Amino acid sequence: MRIRTRPGHPDFLDLPWDQPLEGWTHERVMEVARGNHRHVVQFVDYDGALYALKELPSRLAEREYRMLRRMEEESLPAVDAVGTISRNGLEDVLVTRYLDYSLPYRVLFARVPHEEQDVRSLSERLLDALVMLLVRLHVAGFSWGDCSLNNTLFRRDAGALAAYVVDVETGEWHPELTPGQREADLEITVLNVAGGLMDLQAQLGLPSEPDPADVANDLRLRYEQLWRELTTDAVIDPGDRFAVESRIRRLNDLGFDVDEVEIVEEDGGDRLTMRALVAESGHHRRRLLSLTGLDAQENQARSLLNDLANFRAYHERLDGRPLPESVAAYRWLAEVFEPTVAAIPSEQRGKREAAEVFHEIIEHKWFLSERSGEDVGVDKALASYLETVLPEEPDERNVLRGEMAEGWISFG
Repeated sequence: MRIRTRPGHPDFLDLPWDQPLEGWTHERVMEVARGNHRHVVQFVDYDGALYALKELPSRLAEREYRMLRRMEEESLPAVDAVGTISRNGLEDVLVTRYLDYSLPYRVLFARVPHEEQDVRSLSERLLDALVMLLVRLHVAGFSWGDCSLNNTLFRRDAGALAAYVVDVETGEWHPELTPGQREADLEITVLNVAGGLMDLQAQLGLPSEPDPADVANDLRLRYEQLWRELTTDAVIDPGDRFAVESRIRRLNDLGFDVDEVEIVEEDGGDRLTMRALVAESGHHRRRLLSLTGLDAQENQARSLLNDLANFRAYHERLDGRPLPESVAAYRWLAEVFEPTVAAIPSEQRGKREAAEVFHEIIEHKWFLSERSGEDVGVDKALASYLETVLPEEPDERNVLRGEMAEGWISFG
């Protein structure tokens, strides 16, 4: 027998590896909410940490372990691979860390009232989560091959749902997926989702509406809309920085981070192309710190990095040559960030961190630009901020922001 586990996890030596998983009665075995599995799966508890054990042929266990490790390296939402167990005369076992607070889709539907509007609402949230997951995988060059509700776990996320990959036996990595590969993956997903919902409808006695086939077809439409938003080039007028920022924010709202902004000169106007990157947790904070030395919270860091990317793209177009990121960061600090923060009255400046103050000004600039339909510039936004936002009490400032302020980091 050979046990391979990653640091920071148990060695699992006390489990009865000489027996098939199906017959285990060990004290560590726990019963948890689970979906349907084509392989035998057991869950074990180590001091409150749960692990999933899945029996597989040796080749499949090793392949899936490597797949999941790669997904972790790519910061994709999936269960964490912990190790593999090779046993004489028995199938191998893949060990993964149980995804805390997650539920299979069957449990979610079993807990919701069986009224049409409740089932429809949950179906839509499941679709949004699954579409976001599938697009993230495809952007990274991963073809799932068996995307289904059974192979996915869901976590509640502020009223929405977040989807995580559980089973990747059929997955494949590619430098970039072709349209045909994406279409094949999408077709499998649509069929699997329709089948899974039909089974659930029969088992739980769910209402006939929404129709599972209609729900599954809606998944295709949502996928195609999101993919177009991520990959379609946007034609902008020369020097229109507001259009650049608008595009970045739309992608941010969809849950994607913009890694690069490239301006390409073409007849009839400049063409803006962006490459979407799903960043790991804390990515923006670490990246801002490495580029500028500024320490900020994650959402603030995203705002500052977006402004830095906008500044860099604008000056590359203006100067007609590439601007190294390190040079852009230095110039942005000296020409934009530091003068803006220094303009705040000293008695007000000490009440907030510099990064938070700048974030508030950039947000104020965004609102003013959206109202006027063009980029108003930092100087005008700063003057307006000092006059209309900074002197006000928190409640009045919240009224000033109005409905557009959803997601704003609060003052005070």
